[in-house]
Amino acid sequence: MAQARQVMIVGNGPVDDGVASLIDAADLVIRFNGSRNFGAAGRKTDIVAVCNTGRPGAQMLADPNWRDSEAVRRTAEIWSVRDPDKFAALKGALAISHPELDDFCDDYTDGFATFAHANGKRHRIVHRDVHERLDEKLSALDAEAYVVPSSGLVVIEALLSDPAHADDTIILAGFGHAGWDGHPFDAERRLVDRYIDSGRVMRLQPLFASSLAQGT
Repeated sequence: MAQARQVMIVGNGPVDDGVASLIDAADLVIRFNGSRNFGAAGRKTDIVAVCNTGRPGAQMLADPNWRDSEAVRRTAEIWSVRDPDKFAALKGALAISHPELDDFCDDYTDGFATFAHANGKRHRIVHRDVHERLDEKLSALDAEAYVVPSSGLVVIEALLSDPAHADDTIILAGFGHAGWDGHPFDAERRLVDRYIDSGRVMRLQPLFASSLAQGT
């Protein structure tokens, strides 16, 4: 049996002062895209999860500041959170429902894979099953109309459904559940709260506050 680990999933939202050392002490740290709170949210980086389709994917690959960023240089793995097959299947329906998102499904997975391999990093595509399982769970929570689940929720679900992480403690930092209106953030918050209630996930803020209280 694998030894239980502490896995920190760090969204790009604000974090409380003083949490950087707690994040860096985790066994595994996952960040997203441009890792906007890097530094304030620690520096350790084991995985960078990227939106590998549409403008975000194109912009990251074209930006030397992203390629040369400390988070990307530190990471051992790059995860493409959008399965190319899933997004190819979505393209026709989105052309009708959201014609303004005409480049949303443009796929840059190969570019991220090439970049990763050229720089000695592993590359993983999060399988479409994760996305589709989230669609079912969000539907059961009466989610507002949305385009796709957020990258943060996809990574959370990928870890929870992976037997290799069954005994791990999964801790969230920098998750404000707010942003682009194509993500169902209200329903995502409710789903994450269910995971927290079940004991599978916890947020860093309550954990940090509790540890401070115990030290007084």
